[in-house]
Amino acid sequence: MLRNAAVAILLLAATVAQAQDFGGFRGRGGGGTPGSFDFYVLALSWSPSYCSGKGAERDADGQCSPGRGLGFVVHGLWPQYSRGFPSNCGAFPRALTGDAMSAAGEIMPSAGLARHEWKTHGTCSGLDPVAYFKAVKTTRQAVTIPEPYRKPSSSQRAAPLEIARQFAEANRGLRTDMMTVTCKRGQLEEVRICFDKELKGFASCPTVARQGCRGGDVEIDVAR
Repeated sequence: MLRNAAVAILLLAATVAQAQDFGGFRGRGGGGTPGSFDFYVLALSWSPSYCSGKGAERDADGQCSPGRGLGFVVHGLWPQYSRGFPSNCGAFPRALTGDAMSAAGEIMPSAGLARHEWKTHGTCSGLDPVAYFKAVKTTRQAVTIPEPYRKPSSSQRAAPLEIARQFAEANRGLRTDMMTVTCKRGQLEEVRICFDKELKGFASCPTVARQGCRGGDVEIDVAR
């Protein structure tokens, strides 16, 4: 019986370790101390992929409106641990002021997304809402989108590693071990780029870099 208990404990420990290792983005189920984390991840979503799926059904703010023509948009700026991440930290008010929404509007594609990102991730940054959205803007402005993804006139296909290399070539100091490319249902989903906690530059993040999609080419739909 003791042996069975010991085996159960070992299996539970292995499960927890795997969950934490996967935790570039799935990690610790909530909570955390604001300002206590290791680095940031800037998540850039490929809007056409979002809008071709269920995102369009949830689009109350017009991100997917015909003719808007968005390509890469800011999904969020996420405080991260070396394994896992904090979320829904409680030190700051969850509601956003007009000044905060104005700052968010300069860089986020929709008000609903801005509110969600502040509540889930921004509250863990140790920054007030206005400062957080200014930090989001700082990181976005630090990233140059490779030319093939600025205003493509037709859909294309590319391997995730090739997309990562294109971003690395377009951004001085960025390496493929400082980022990851994610996909869903064979489509490009996001490019996620790691920054140091002080937002002075890109940061190596092996755990995050391992979480991207692998395999063959992914579809990159044209912006509408």
